[in-house]
Amino acid sequence: MKINIQPAKGKLGILMPGLGAVATTIIAGVEAVKKGISKPIGSHTQMGTIRLGKRTENRNPKIKDFVPLASLNDIVFGGWDVFEDNVYDAAMTAEVLEPGLLFSVKEELEKIKPMKAAFDLNYAKNLTGTHVKTGTRLEMVNELMEDIKNFQKDNDLDRVVLLWTGSTEIYYEPTDVHSTLEKFEAGLAADDKLIAPSMLYAYAALKMGIGYVNGAPNLTVDIPALIELAKLTKSPIAGKDFKTGQTLMKTILAPGLAARSLGVRGWFSTNILGNRDGLVLDDPDNFKTKEVSKLGVLEDIFKPEDNPDLYGDIFHKIRINYYPPHGDSKESWDNIDIFGWLGYKMQIKINFLCRDSILAAPVALDLALFLDLAKRAGMAGVQEWLSFYLKSPQTAPGLPAENDIFKQLQKLENTLRYIMGEDLITHLGLDYYDDMFAGQE
Repeated sequence: MKINIQPAKGKLGILMPGLGAVATTIIAGVEAVKKGISKPIGSHTQMGTIRLGKRTENRNPKIKDFVPLASLNDIVFGGWDVFEDNVYDAAMTAEVLEPGLLFSVKEELEKIKPMKAAFDLNYAKNLTGTHVKTGTRLEMVNELMEDIKNFQKDNDLDRVVLLWTGSTEIYYEPTDVHSTLEKFEAGLAADDKLIAPSMLYAYAALKMGIGYVNGAPNLTVDIPALIELAKLTKSPIAGKDFKTGQTLMKTILAPGLAARSLGVRGWFSTNILGNRDGLVLDDPDNFKTKEVSKLGVLEDIFKPEDNPDLYGDIFHKIRINYYPPHGDSKESWDNIDIFGWLGYKMQIKINFLCRDSILAAPVALDLALFLDLAKRAGMAGVQEWLSFYLKSPQTAPGLPAENDIFKQLQKLENTLRYIMGEDLITHLGLDYYDDMFAGQE
């Protein structure tokens, strides 16, 4: 059965809270691709293919030709930020992309100016900005909804998605105000400071029936109140935390070790990073949020409770250090102590010199395009099939997360096959071997 998907007609607005390194890299990159200057490397929606039917059929279209995604030419970008620099100036400050490339799309970037951000210094103590909204939580939410309406009207948009590309907020756990939509809305009216700024953007979007992607390890849409609102307004949500550097490597390597039943004694990870995100994470309360997001990956893949002989006593430590000279170039080191046959010890060491925003930009773009697809396909609430892109995947309540990137990819591709009326692929392949069970009754 093929799902009834509304066509991707007209313009799609992608609104981003936080027009820093990641957001400006997305915007400049898309504009460069539209001009034919560059190619969207790393974007699975634009460059990736998907197998359909049996291997013998040799049907492997590009994903963007298989599912009705919005065209890059139909995307309009906007957003909010605590600084009032236009996107060109912000991108030059971020120093992710070369000035020559930025100059080639300068006209398009200069037109995009941030709206004032909903901001609370208590949630990002190392970030000081003056381009911010004032007033109560409820007043800020109402302003955000007005911002969205004006953005839609001014740009003649048919659809909008919200994509959090802002900083990591301090670590906190759900409280009573987050437990139901009724209590959350009462908290807005009472200006409850336990409602984080990221939740204001998410509430504004979901209240208007707009999908929301959480690209940071913030709590945001993980709370029952906003999950309830997403279902009520038939809005898709996905989170959390873009899977980019070190965690990407973990979700690639760890499944391989588990597949070969090799044991793991310890996994030590450390990073140095010098962009705005690194500055925010230099505060222990903000780092705690990121640490919890990154720590869960190995636990979900190795499952110590299922195989204590191999994974019952893993020591997993993570460190992130702010180092301004590196800017957006993140360097990570991993030391992995493993053991094999008869318990003999071995080690793996990884030194990954990556570009944080270069890895994050195509991930964020794909999430925005797929969330728009989900909305047009009537897929409401948590979109677990998008966990392929996320460090700490959001699932239905009580359901453990799947962090194995290869299983995540299979889930994503089978979801696309399902909504397009194609057969799901299990890779069993027994039908190619007629004599496999020869002699069996």
